[in-house]
Amino acid sequence: MLIKRDQSLLLVVDVQAKLAPAIFEGEAAVANNVRLLAGAGQLGIPRYVSEQYVRGLGPSLPAIREAAGDARFFEKMHFSCTGEPGVLEMLRGAGRRQIVLTGMETHVCVLQTAFGLVEAGFSVFLVADAASSRSPENRSAAVERMRAGGVHIVTTEMVLFEWLHRAGTDEFRAMLPLIK
Repeated sequence: MLIKRDQSLLLVVDVQAKLAPAIFEGEAAVANNVRLLAGAGQLGIPRYVSEQYVRGLGPSLPAIREAAGDARFFEKMHFSCTGEPGVLEMLRGAGRRQIVLTGMETHVCVLQTAFGLVEAGFSVFLVADAASSRSPENRSAAVERMRAGGVHIVTTEMVLFEWLHRAGTDEFRAMLPLIK
């Protein structure tokens, strides 16, 4: 199953100021979240960004906020985005069945969100190189558990190329800086 631009949205989970510095390979994960947010913005794909307990973990990183542009930000207290009142309705309101999922921490908020989305009937694509945890063991265990639970495991470049669908277009040329 390919990710379709007109059927997908991007959900970035908890890439926040006080959490990101402790994340395994966090700089790479943040960079890939920025690439996905920018690419989705260029292609008109709806973008959503969650922030877990902002008072304690701080807001999203400045690079995430900048790349997010007009994305819809929402604060949550539940680990799963789907546990937060109104979030499933908000996501369903986009009229899309595929959710491209990224964020931190993979084994807690991302995993619980992924399974909540699957239970709600969405096709979920975890962007493995844009999701991480404080330890590589927790990250790996979460990715394997999600794979076994029906979540599709993809990479940032897979998502960008599937959204583009073909080369030689103005959109493709505009996205090249994000791909290179």
